[in-house]
Amino acid sequence: MTNVATRLLTLIFLLQKRPSWKSAELAAELDVSPRTILRYMGMLDEMGVPIYSERGPNGGFSLVRGYKLPPLIFSAEEATVLYMGANLIREVWGQTYATAVTSVTAKLDNVLPDDLRAEVAEAQQNLVVLAGLTHGDVRPWEQTIHVLRHCISERCCARIVYHGRSRQGETTRSVEPYALALLWGNWYLVGFCRLREEMRTFRLERIREVTALDERFVRPREFAVRDYLQRTMPQSEPAIRVVVQIAPRAAMAVRERHSDWMELTEHEDGSLTVRFTVAGLGWATGWVLGLGGAAQVLEPPELIDRVCESARAALGMYQES
Repeated sequence: MTNVATRLLTLIFLLQKRPSWKSAELAAELDVSPRTILRYMGMLDEMGVPIYSERGPNGGFSLVRGYKLPPLIFSAEEATVLYMGANLIREVWGQTYATAVTSVTAKLDNVLPDDLRAEVAEAQQNLVVLAGLTHGDVRPWEQTIHVLRHCISERCCARIVYHGRSRQGETTRSVEPYALALLWGNWYLVGFCRLREEMRTFRLERIREVTALDERFVRPREFAVRDYLQRTMPQSEPAIRVVVQIAPRAAMAVRERHSDWMELTEHEDGSLTVRFTVAGLGWATGWVLGLGGAAQVLEPPELIDRVCESARAALGMYQES
């Protein structure tokens, strides 16, 4: 009964969104049969919801003009969370939550005023989340993100002190911040660097200081953050393929806790071979060391060296004490 009630409510919101829905269109939106849609229409009619239908090629089901459900009140931040959360669930889970996502977004489209909906759409353009969320902890850079979000929203420049990957020293530069992005567990700022006079992507963990400036900027209308990241990030952050052999005694724990981006191969002796791709070796080193002697790195050689170096450092520390 709960599913029926949810679908009836979603049906009302869809009819409020636009007139003249054909039964096949509504059936596709709710993932039910056209016959079920006709039954739902009868139920809504019995409940007093003013629905009328028109026959013919241009006809369909509509709500009587002016009929609205009482609106919900959301702040811009709350509405952004709902929209982005629903879309993220759609990307991660596919059809599993497709009906629920359709319901949520249809409700939001109907209850939000035009100005608030425009503000939410702007926020969605400025905050981009791509795949690989498992170890993307934002807490260490919460204040940095807070300042940058303000700059992005207000279209004001930011002054950052940045420690580049290939440079020993730090540079102070003025940046036109376009968006924040989470990619394979790492946070990035995407924007135009006035020091280098070109588009740049900055790792948030390498930003030592950030200050909002009074100077305004105009973001190019044709610029698409997602397209830019997909075009440039494979060059600046090459994917590293990791292969680790897991002893039988730790196999069950790894199976229970493994992420969906890890590939597991089981062997007759009870051991596992784990394969996954990362942008950097920092997290992979910690993951291997956390399994102790039950994990042996097979690839890449650079990860073997890092694990050995970390293990020797830890052993030396305890030997000294």
